[in-house]
Amino acid sequence: MSNEELLDNSQPILYSYWRSSCSWRVRICLNLKEIPYDIKPISLIKSGGEQHCNEYREVNPMEQVPALQIDGHTLIESMSIMQYLEETRPQRALLPQDFHKRAKVRELCEVISSGIQPLQNLIVLIHVGEEKKKEWAQHWITRGFRAIEKLLSTSAGKYCVGDDITLADCCLVPQVFNARRFHVDLRPYPIILRIDRELEGHPAFRAAHPANQPDSPPEMTK
Repeated sequence: MSNEELLDNSQPILYSYWRSSCSWRVRICLNLKEIPYDIKPISLIKSGGEQHCNEYREVNPMEQVPALQIDGHTLIESMSIMQYLEETRPQRALLPQDFHKRAKVRELCEVISSGIQPLQNLIVLIHVGEEKKKEWAQHWITRGFRAIEKLLSTSAGKYCVGDDITLADCCLVPQVFNARRFHVDLRPYPIILRIDRELEGHPAFRAAHPANQPDSPPEMTK
């Protein structure tokens, strides 16, 4: 059976939280590839967090979002989900053909998904405590953004790597949102800010924005 025959025509279901940057990355990727999908909101706050309920634990044993049901499978972890979409739905490629550029995209994705986001996500901040969480998040985001700005100085064109949108851009935009949420001074990062501005009005990015999600609170507007 070919890989194409293994694909399921039923509409994927994305388990998502409106403000989750990991869910946001996947929403952007799905939108860019023009893959229709349904969202099943999972509140990370309500009733102590719906991600901890027995029903959702069967979907994602890590008790976090996102999870994507697609092609008869349930996938977890945003980077593995996006890689799967890239490999099974090659239309609107989000990884360059050039091997070096492809490595640069993955490099930037890893800095964000491994070196920044996990250190400022909800489960970590709960343990850090209310008084110190802002300072903690600012420290790790600033550390990561210093590295990203330097990497972008040699890789960026219009976007993170050259002039085509890649998975790196899918990761960067949500992380900039988080930086603003924690009041990080972004003035030292002009390349990051330029790319974020460039992508702000893109339809795929705009549709994926937290303000445009079904579980977004009423006070959010975009």
